[in-house]
Amino acid sequence: MATDIHAKLSYLPLSPQKVRLVVDTVRGKPVVEAINLLKLTPKGAAKPLEKLLSSAVSNAEENFGISRDDLYVYMITADEAPTRRWRRFGARGRFKPILRRNSHVNVILRERQ
Repeated sequence: MATDIHAKLSYLPLSPQKVRLVVDTVRGKPVVEAINLLKLTPKGAAKPLEKLLSSAVSNAEENFGISRDDLYVYMITADEAPTRRWRRFGARGRFKPILRRNSHVNVILRERQ
């Protein structure tokens, strides 16, 4: 039975649609390669995802004694978090709502067989 290493990032202040663009590039890759890829990615979601992956690797090394070279990104998802509703007032007394979207990111690492 393979051990799953979990890490979670809640309430990331970026829309899930934008986060998924970055998440899709690292899914299924070895962890070392994924972290290096995120360091070079010019998207806003890359830095928080890099920190999340590093946290998951630390969990694996400290709690399970697994080397980072043996790990790969088994599953990573970007889900929708609660949306903050902001207001902006428009011309002629109109109301223009602004939706500030957030996302939750979950990552599961597994050891290569």
